Amino acid sequence: MSDTAPSVPGSADDPELARLRAEAEAAEAELRLARARADLAAAEAAAARARAATSGHAAAEPVPAEPVPAETAVETPPAAPAAPLPAAAAPLTDAQVATIAAGYTGTAPALDLGVLVNGEPVASVPVRIPLAMTNRHGLVAGATGTGKTRTLQLLAEQLSANGVAVFAADIKGDLSGIAAPGVASEKLLARTAALGQDWSPRAYPTEFYALGDDAGSGIPVRATVSGFGPLLLSRVLGLNATQESSLGLVFHYADEKGLALVDLSDLRAVLTFLTSDEGKSELKDLGGLSGATAGVILRELVAFSAAGADTFFGEPELDVSAFLRTTAQGEGVVSLLEVPNVASRPELYSTFLMYLLAELYEVLPEVGDLDKPKLVFFFDEAHLLFRDASKAFLAAITQTVRLIRSKGVGVFFVTQTPKDVPGDVLAQLGSRVQHALRAFTPDDATALRASVRTYPASGYDLERVLQELGTGEAIVTVMDERGTPTPVAWTRLFAPRASMSPIPADDLGAAVSASPLFAQYGTPIDGESAREILAARMQAATEAREAAERAKRAAADEAEYAKQKAAIDKAHAEAQKKAQREYDRLLQSTAAPARRSTPSAGPLDDLLGRGSTKTILNGVIRGIFGTGRRR
Repeated sequence: MSDTAPSVPGSADDPELARLRAEAEAAEAELRLARARADLAAAEAAAARARAATSGHAAAEPVPAEPVPAETAVETPPAAPAAPLPAAAAPLTDAQVATIAAGYTGTAPALDLGVLVNGEPVASVPVRIPLAMTNRHGLVAGATGTGKTRTLQLLAEQLSANGVAVFAADIKGDLSGIAAPGVASEKLLARTAALGQDWSPRAYPTEFYALGDDAGSGIPVRATVSGFGPLLLSRVLGLNATQESSLGLVFHYADEKGLALVDLSDLRAVLTFLTSDEGKSELKDLGGLSGATAGVILRELVAFSAAGADTFFGEPELDVSAFLRTTAQGEGVVSLLEVPNVASRPELYSTFLMYLLAELYEVLPEVGDLDKPKLVFFFDEAHLLFRDASKAFLAAITQTVRLIRSKGVGVFFVTQTPKDVPGDVLAQLGSRVQHALRAFTPDDATALRASVRTYPASGYDLERVLQELGTGEAIVTVMDERGTPTPVAWTRLFAPRASMSPIPADDLGAAVSASPLFAQYGTPIDGESAREILAARMQAATEAREAAERAKRAAADEAEYAKQKAAIDKAHAEAQKKAQREYDRLLQSTAAPARRSTPSAGPLDDLLGRGSTKTILNGVIRGIFGTGRRR
């Protein structure tokens, strides 16, 4: 019965689909062939050992299996010249065990990861990471449920006990148990006894933090928008390269104008101002920033704020040096960022962690190589940081990881597969704790082979071992005291000494309230920033505009009054002229005609005299036309 997929109608006409199907079938067949040959080699080796035992040879003497033909072999690390690679479950030789033991032997302080597995745990061969090498960064990887969180807790506990501060994100709340002693059980004690682990329960000094104003989960961790910067903000807003550069211009403008960007409302206020009538002239001075792009950024900010992101930005801004504290007894404080709702804001979570790491790089002085780091930073769910990241963002991460080592900070990325971490970043990681990987698809098988090729040559068939590791087991290789890679070791990890269950919510709340940092960072501060400055500026501009409009209206009213007064004066003058003309006419019409002889006076003239009559007539006429007061 063929185990290939049934053909899809019409697929024969699609050569690309046919090619992909053929490649998938070839990869699957190659994987099955490799596994079959490994099983055959294991069986032949077992049979050879049995024959050697019956013929008087030493039982521990390995008998090499027949080599796999080169044309059918899967890509695996090159084997040592002395013997071909044994099968996954086949024990290592005494020489190989001795090589591994020597590789992890040292005199400097170290973190005990566990013991070698060679069929069964070998308690006499511990697997350790030198404490000084933990600032050379590392990777903890593995599929879900393989024990990554417990490995993280194991490392954090021992770092704290050695006086190294620890920062880690608590994704599911499981790590909060580090603040309480573990509880012994029959199963736990049996495991620790088999590994030769001297286990006893204890708690470690722990500080709880929370993103934003969720004070019930931890001390609020806030950042100002200016401190967050345009590159990280563009990442969480999902801006493209053009919009990202435009946002950088807005930050530059705010910095030049003394506009403090504390929270998202400040940035919205700046963008609103630049797109308003008052700010359009200043927008033109910002080369490359168009009104349309500013509008897009403003809309993204509004949506981002509506999703509840406002609570993560503001003051007081956390001083990241708080993560580097130690207790009076010299133990490092474990700082846990409680982010149980990371699934709802994955980009914000991962970018905020990157912001904290970048802040550490900015504020810490250069110290070179130390006997032990000041801080080890565990970056959980690291794939969220790198997913869909821009080239500029990846370049910034790579530079930070490369250079922060000299600041006394080690970084461990925690994720599911090494392929989640870009090659440039992966190349900076000196320690690797690889839990089980899965290969259910051809793509998974290809990724598995790629991971295997990154390991040094070993006595394991890593392609098979990585799929057969049990929970709490890992393939380990680290940097030794000289800075060279240690042999690859199949390791069964020690159990943490603190509780592996979350602490009760009441205990967590009490620990947060009792922290001296809560009084400093628990209450948000709303001081004067860009929003208030621009609001005052726009209010002043509005008042000036209204005053100018009032002055304009007053000037128009004055001009209208002058115009009307001039018209009235003109009409009055015309009326006076007309009255004067009428007066002159009447005067002429009432004057006596010239005669040669003096006529006899009329009865009135006889009574009043001719001069009096004229005076009375003039007075009557002037009274009629309103000219009686003329002087």
